[in-house]
Amino acid sequence: MMKQWFFLCAVATLLASCAGSRKSSGSKPVNKPHTAIQSQVRLKGKVKPVQINTRSVDPDELVTFAEGLVGVPYKYGGMSIKGMDCSGFIGYVFNKYNIKVPRVSKDFTYAGRAVGSLDSRRGDLILFTGSNPNSGEVGHMGIITENKKGVLRFIHSASGGNRGVSITGMNAYFLERFVKIIRIFP
Repeated sequence: MMKQWFFLCAVATLLASCAGSRKSSGSKPVNKPHTAIQSQVRLKGKVKPVQINTRSVDPDELVTFAEGLVGVPYKYGGMSIKGMDCSGFIGYVFNKYNIKVPRVSKDFTYAGRAVGSLDSRRGDLILFTGSNPNSGEVGHMGIITENKKGVLRFIHSASGGNRGVSITGMNAYFLERFVKIIRIFP
């Protein structure tokens, strides 16, 4: 079993990632309390707006379910408990509650409504570019788990240092790639 885990980790490291989060583990959060996070990313390309119907699902319940997935390994293109990439993780969590969401992170660009980081709350989605902050398109995403006076934490599936589903703070790596936060729950 340990050999299989090591093999999965080695394969995941070699694969390209939607996560673009190779430097995310161990970094201390750098966003300061009471300070809004501003995006430096200029979006490029056309992405169609999407509507996501969350019905009457409680966002706190959804996030609690997501938190139970911490430790699931990263797998490029994966969308199961055996392994998942960032948008596969989002799809897996939302499918549990019969909420239809796009399959790729880029398609979330114009979903819901944008909210400021200081006003974000548990259950909001946080969007980033992938590993290239100059790409101009969303390539990674997660779900806000905590907002303590503007200091954010989010859950996501990463290919890098965390290697799978983990909860991360807004460190320098993610601040450079931050696109926006969207609210899809009423």
